[in-house]
Parts: sequence; C-alpha cells; structure tokens
Amino acid sequence: MAKKEKDVVSQTFHAMVESADRKFGRVRDLPLYGRAQQNHYFQKVFKAYMRLWKYQQENRSKLVDCGWNRWEIGEIASRIGQLYFNQYMRSSEARFLVEAYVFYEAILERKYFDARGSGKPKVDVGVRFKELRFYARFLLVALIFNKVDMVRLLAERFKGLVDDSMTNFRETNFKEWKLVVQEIFRFMEVGTVFTNVRPLRYCALFDSHPASRPYLARFHARKIVKFRDALLTSYHRKEVKFAELTLDTYRMMQCLEWEPSGSFYQRRPVESVYQKHPVESNENGTVIDHSGAVSGLIDINLAADLTDPTLPPNPRKAVLYRPSVTRLLAVMATICEELPPETIMLIYLSASGNAAHSNLSQAGSSGGSRKSSKDKVVSGVYGEDKSSAPESHCNGKRESSDYYDNYLWLGPRGYGGSNALYPGDIIPFTRRPLFLIIDSDSSHAFKVLHGAERGEPAALLLSPLKPAFKNLSAVDTSHCGSQFTFFLTAPLPAFCQMVGLTSADSDMDFYNDAEEILSIAFSEWEVILCTSKGLDLVWAQVLSDPFLRRLILRFIFCRSVLSFFCPLEDEQYLPICLPHLPNSVSARSEVVQSAVFRLANHLKVADCFQFDDT
Repeated sequence: MAKKEKDVVSQTFHAMVESADRKFGRVRDLPLYGRAQQNHYFQKVFKAYMRLWKYQQENRSKLVDCGWNRWEIGEIASRIGQLYFNQYMRSSEARFLVEAYVFYEAILERKYFDARGSGKPKVDVGVRFKELRFYARFLLVALIFNKVDMVRLLAERFKGLVDDSMTNFRETNFKEWKLVVQEIFRFMEVGTVFTNVRPLRYCALFDSHPASRPYLARFHARKIVKFRDALLTSYHRKEVKFAELTLDTYRMMQCLEWEPSGSFYQRRPVESVYQKHPVESNENGTVIDHSGAVSGLIDINLAADLTDPTLPPNPRKAVLYRPSVTRLLAVMATICEELPPETIMLIYLSASGNAAHSNLSQAGSSGGSRKSSKDKVVSGVYGEDKSSAPESHCNGKRESSDYYDNYLWLGPRGYGGSNALYPGDIIPFTRRPLFLIIDSDSSHAFKVLHGAERGEPAALLLSPLKPAFKNLSAVDTSHCGSQFTFFLTAPLPAFCQMVGLTSADSDMDFYNDAEEILSIAFSEWEVILCTSKGLDLVWAQVLSDPFLRRLILRFIFCRSVLSFFCPLEDEQYLPICLPHLPNSVSARSEVVQSAVFRLANHLKVADCFQFDDT
C-alpha cells in the first residue's frame, strides 16, 4: 500500500509539473510589449506553480523515496523567478523585479543545483546546464536591479562553474557558455563604472532640486502630456551586451526608472513560498537550516501590495534586442495604437547609419589647442554631404526622397534594403506625440522629421555624428557604448570619460562636489525653462515629467560641453534638438557656459576646453 501511495504521489507530481510547464510556455511566448491585458494568463500559471510548490512541500519525503532530486526543487523555484522577471519586463513594475531577485537569491543560498548540497559526489551534465542557466538568469536580474556586489559574486562563481564544466565534461562543448562569461565580465568592466557613486535611475536625492521645485509646482503649459510608454533598442556591431541586453539600452532602461526611496521593499512578515520555517530535510535525511537564507519578501500572493506609495509607476518599456526593421515598426505601431489619450511615447534608437558602411573610421576630437584639434578633425571626417544635406531643406520644402536618403542600419551587414530604417518610416507614427532620441552617425538625417509630422509635433534629440574624446587612442569606442547615450544617462561619468578621467583619479568627496556643481546648474536651468516665455509647446508639454525633463537638462549640458570641447563648433560633434530650446539655455549662453566652466575648473581639466571670456 505504501509503495502504491508513493507511486500515486509521484505520478500526480509529474502531471502537475507538465501542466505548469505548458502554462509557463504560453506565458513566456507572450509579447513583452503593448498594453493588452495578460494578467489572466500570468495568474493562471502562477496558481499552477503555487499548487505544485505546496504539493511538493506536503509530500517531500514520499517524492524523495521515489528518487526525487534536490535540483528539481530549484527548477520549480527558478521557473517562478522567471515568471516574475518576465512580468517585470512586460510591465516595468519594480515589485516583480524584486520578487525575481529574492527567489534567485534563495536558490543560490540553498544551493539547490549544487551536487555537494545533495550529498552526491558528482552532478550529471544535464543538471549542470540547468545550473549554468540559473546563473545566467540571476546575473541578468541582479544587473538590472543594480546589485553590483552580487553581480561580481555571481560572475566569479559562474566563471568557476564554466571552467569546472570544461574540465569534468570534456566530451561536451561549453564554448557558448565561455562566451557568456566573457560577455558579463566585459559588461561589468564598462557598465558598472561610477555606479558606486550614484544610480542611473531617477533618485530624489540627486535629481529633485529644492530651489527649482516651487517653479515646477507652479508651471503649467497650455497642454500637458504624460509619459507612460517607451521603446528602446540598439543595434551596433560588436556592442557590449549581456544576454539580450545591450549596454546602451541598459543605460536608457535604468534612466527611465525610479530609484527606491528607502522605505520601499522592506521585509514584511509574509509567509515564504518555500516554508514558514526555513528548515528542510535533505534527500539523505540530514537537516539543513536555512535561517536567514530567504528574505521574507517572497510572496506568491499576487494581491499583496508591494508598491511604494511615495513613487509613481515606472513608464512601460519595450526593450527590443537587435530587431528587424519590420518588427521594430510593428512594435511601434502596437504601442502607438494602445497609447492612452494625452500621453507621449519615447522612442530611443541607437544604431549605426549608412556612414558606418563607408569604410571611414570613427575619430574623436582632442580638447587641446584649436589648431591641433582641427588637424585631427580634418583627417577622417565623414563626407561633407553628411552634415550639410539636411540643411538644404530649411526653406520648408522637401522632396519625398529626402526622407529616404539616409538611414539607420538594423542588420548584420550590407547596404540599404530591408534592414534600413529611414526617417520617412517614422512619419506615420507622428500622429501621436513622440519624444524621439536618435543616437547614430546618421542621426542628423532625422532633422527632416521636424515640420513633416502628420499630427503632433515631435520632440527630437539627435546625437552628434561622431564621438569626441581627449585621447581617442585610449578609448575603444565600440566597447564603451554610445557617448551621447552616456551623457543622457550619466552626465558626469560621460564628462569624465571624455576628458580622460577615471574613478581612481579623484576621491569620493571631490567627485561628490562635482555632482553638486552639476545639480546646482540643473536647478538653475529648470527655473529658466519654467519661466521662459519662448519655450516651445513641444518641450513645455513634457516639462512636468521628471524623466523627460531630466533628459532635456542633460541634453543642454551635453551640447554645451561638446561645443567648448570640440574645434570650431564642428556640427559633426554637436547634438541637435528640434524644435529649438530657448536661447537662454543655448550652448554658449552665460548661465550654461559658467556651469561647464565651474565643473571643468573643479576637475582641473579646463585646459581641454575653449571657453569664451568667462
């Protein structure tokens, strides 16, 4: 009777696993964009795993007697973590990211995939692959959650696991996993620079300025639109990435989220999805104590309110990894179609343009004397028609071909054709409010969109055509991300990178003083924008939004820095915004120039710039 009962338990359990896995597959394949209601599917699969987890807890000893392995517990828990993470990617709700992190952290600390934790001398290759996938998924979650110390710990363990696998499973090819290890270390080397100073996310401590707050509170434009949706993508050859997250999209993704205020994510006395009491029996009968191994936050009840009441929701972000042009346009169409009234959509595109296929290497400018800088610019510029072509259309008349002369390249190789995204491809979407950021060596070609909108004037932030560095030979531009994106998401680190400073060049107090200079400047510019009578409605209607306002302020800073750093204000090195911002915050206005001068002087790099009489 006992054997028959165990067989029934085993059969029931495996049937529940298969049913939950089928539901998981359907949820996993749902698109990660759009506002279509998908909570119904999410709740169904979550309930399936909740029943599965409860069943294995109640019948643990019988399942162990039937040959159940410890890694199978980890597999179920890992699936629940995946569910949470996928839901975060769909909704951008931070609570789902937190839940995913806590589940993965529990799996790590309980060593569910570790053969030594199960009392077995060696794990088979199938379980090893499960463990490698677990580490890769946890690394992605920790990276997005900005847990830098955990990322370093996981990366080292992951590397050791891959090395061990290559040693002990010589008949199996782990070459792809070796590449994944290289990806994460390369990403860490570039992506975590200066992150110990301040987060990329919007943080009230750094980004809310008391002096300008009353002006923002009183500011009211003729029309106000709310920022609710964003589409982010990048496509560059040899770009820094981990899994399907590139460095540029990672930075922009982080930049469009709220930093928890401190009261957020506090542990609460909720029942752990693992057990009320963190003690369980191993397969060999020994007792394993997991006190403190799992945060009390793990809660399988979807009704639990984990949101921070002091913060608005994050804008939804559709993050596309190397999409085809047709897929990109399809996602844009879906988001625009579902965009609520009186809202604006941010589109961020970082990609090479047709200049990347002209065999001209990118070159930066030196911040030294004008003469030496000019010499460097003259050698290796992009074709003159590159920057001058759009200017010929300023008389208000454009030929239809103007919208299809230059393009962004979303493909591995080749010219034109189905992989080319033209400015004209964006025009149909201008029937709704757009905040468009183009980071490319063909970005200026998108100036033709200004005045060609079909319904709503678009806000355009266009990158320089070329990056600028004090010492170009010391910077691998393909391995450090796009400079314009860096300025928009982390202006002070981008400034330091441009002039050749590293985090080791200054102590924390010195760096914090530089942050304070920038913060004061942003506060002053906020007041100017709020009180300006010449502020175009395109900018005025989004000025109340903290994310978009911060991007505008950082653009003003970036434009001014580059105008004094680069020779003779060469247009190729300067970003463009359309419609134009007021002259009071122009690149060489007194209030903007003085802030850049104070920062450069504080960092002792003023000799890299050509300031007007200050």
